[in-house]
Amino acid sequence: MRFGKSIISLSSGKWMKSVLASAMLLSAASAVAQTHYSSNVAIGVKGGATLSEVFFNPSVRQKFNPGMTAGVMVRYVEEDHFGLLAELNFVQRGWSENFEEAPYNYSRTLNYVELPVMAHIYFGRRGKFFFNAGPQVALFLGESTSANFDPKQMASLPDFPYNNRMNEQMLMDATQKLDYGISAGLGGEFNLNKRNSLCIEARFYYGLGNVFPSKRTDTYSASNQMTISATIGYWFRVK
Repeated sequence: MRFGKSIISLSSGKWMKSVLASAMLLSAASAVAQTHYSSNVAIGVKGGATLSEVFFNPSVRQKFNPGMTAGVMVRYVEEDHFGLLAELNFVQRGWSENFEEAPYNYSRTLNYVELPVMAHIYFGRRGKFFFNAGPQVALFLGESTSANFDPKQMASLPDFPYNNRMNEQMLMDATQKLDYGISAGLGGEFNLNKRNSLCIEARFYYGLGNVFPSKRTDTYSASNQMTISATIGYWFRVK
């Protein structure tokens, strides 16, 4: 019996030592991880330029419509190389008609307030490369048109390329108040000091909603927005 108890006692002692050693290793690993990285929160501002088109079905002859964007940002980074990014931006989208050689021009600018919430993946320390991706929603604020002719009279204009192209979109109002889609961007960030940094980013947005109604009886089955933006931003670390 004493021999059996000795074996049990010896086994229990070895098991306890293993548990204690594992706990010490985990504590050491946690301490090392905390030494190398701590979470942070940053707020910032950004601004830049946009180039937009609308994917129409049936297709519309068009070219990029230039615009601008500006907004505020907040970023939370909990783990090394990964965080979350949210923005509140004013952005101009839209499209410009392509009349080939005809001396006419028409562009429509659509104004939105957008809210993207994105995953933020980055690499590097003082100089960082990052990738942002995620969904966003936008509220339609209004629109403006620039043209050197009256769209209501285009059928009677001399040399106007009325045939063999879609023209109805120039007479339609944007009625969809909400837009939603996905965004992805690549960029770089340079730390000025422990709390301040500058960043640049190129981003692409594809809208999953439509600018115009898209029922079977409507003119267009799709009118999805596509926007390329280039921005520069400033970050201030608050934590």
